[in-house]
Amino acid sequence: MQRCRFTQTALEEYFAEEAKRLGKQAELLPYGDLRKIVERKARQAETGSHIGEWLNSPGLRAPT
Repeated sequence: MQRCRFTQTALEEYFAEEAKRLGKQAELLPYGDLRKIVERKARQAETGSHIGEWLNSPGLRAPT
């Protein structure tokens, strides 16, 4: 049996795509609680993609 493995890049791309999808979905919803929830999830997905980029940045390398 093989394990499914995600690379960090694929995870960042997933979060970026999810943020776009949720943002478009929120635009179609009327103002209210449901729209706020979807917008919050879109922001969380966008933040997740930025955190992945930040963790892979060259400024966070261990000293050699």
